[in-house]
Amino acid sequence: MFIGLRRGRKCQLIHLFCICFIMSLLLIYWEQLDTHVVSHMKSYSYRYMINQYNFLNDSLSVSNQEAATLVEYPYLINQEKKCKSQDVLLVLFVKTPPENQQRRDTIRRTWGNEKYIRSELKVNVKIVFVLGVHKDPLKRQGMQKRLLKENDIYSDLVQQNFLDTFHNLTQKFILQMKWANTFCQHANFVMSADDDVFIHMPNLVAYLQDQLHTGVQNFWIGRVHRGAPPIRDKHSKYYVSHKLYQWISYPDYTAGAAYVMSNDVAAKVYTAAKTLKISLYIDDVFMGICANKMGISPQYYPYFSGEGKAPYHPCIYNKMITSHGHLKDMFYLWKETTDPKMASLSSGFWGRLYCRVINIILLCKPYYVDTYPCRAAFL
Repeated sequence: MFIGLRRGRKCQLIHLFCICFIMSLLLIYWEQLDTHVVSHMKSYSYRYMINQYNFLNDSLSVSNQEAATLVEYPYLINQEKKCKSQDVLLVLFVKTPPENQQRRDTIRRTWGNEKYIRSELKVNVKIVFVLGVHKDPLKRQGMQKRLLKENDIYSDLVQQNFLDTFHNLTQKFILQMKWANTFCQHANFVMSADDDVFIHMPNLVAYLQDQLHTGVQNFWIGRVHRGAPPIRDKHSKYYVSHKLYQWISYPDYTAGAAYVMSNDVAAKVYTAAKTLKISLYIDDVFMGICANKMGISPQYYPYFSGEGKAPYHPCIYNKMITSHGHLKDMFYLWKETTDPKMASLSSGFWGRLYCRVINIILLCKPYYVDTYPCRAAFL
């Protein structure tokens, strides 16, 4: 009997200790948990209650007089004739800072090789690297000389005279839309991507060609964020103050790592951008606000990845469009994805069944992995 009482008390003490430990953790992390979970719940509910964000148009729009006074940054490097007299399927802008020549060279030799695309895929895709000037004034002159030399070799840089910093990403977005609508307005599609994104060009081209057959309009596709709240943590680089954006939810937008739009959307978004305040420096959110003003909604496509890298597997490559966070493995991934043997692996009934099982194993995790969602395994 005494042994049973001792065991009972011991279990009670262990139970009490566990409760105290868990409560201590909650007390320590409650503020972060509350900020993250509650803000997302509030913003998501807000998004579905409001649905339309028409009040943004009135609050963020500028008058014609004010719009006329906005700064127009001059071009330092431009490619006015890059699209001239050519049938262009896609103009693809790669956002890159001046110092990242190694990344640009890697892209030129892999998925962004225009000669490969033209000879193997039988379409014209124009790759344009967009950038500002180096943020360090002491390094700016030397960097500019290197950029001019680089452009003499490749003729694919477009640069305006603004500082290339995180807080000028919206300015870089406007540069892309302006250039597309000025120098390549006949391109069927416009795409924006970071310089650490891998793009499966054969899959992308095939997908866009399929869209053309449907007479595509109001087409805007990528990794969609719905009901996302502004980040109010001052330590985050994505911090947005209440003064800058007072509401608890953003309009729907696609992640800035990579997204595609049809040329009519690019024209409408550029028109909206010229009438909106550009103080909001998160470029993908600004794109969402511009699109919302023009009545355009994004479409979610599961094989545009999130922040994480896509799993390395031939069955994933079969449907991949983009994968984020690639620096040293770009050549490896390009070699793997363009290997003719990859397509044969998933052909036939047993091949498709095998890849379906593999993709479920790779993508349908019991925990969150920000690559492709589980439903991508069933496409």
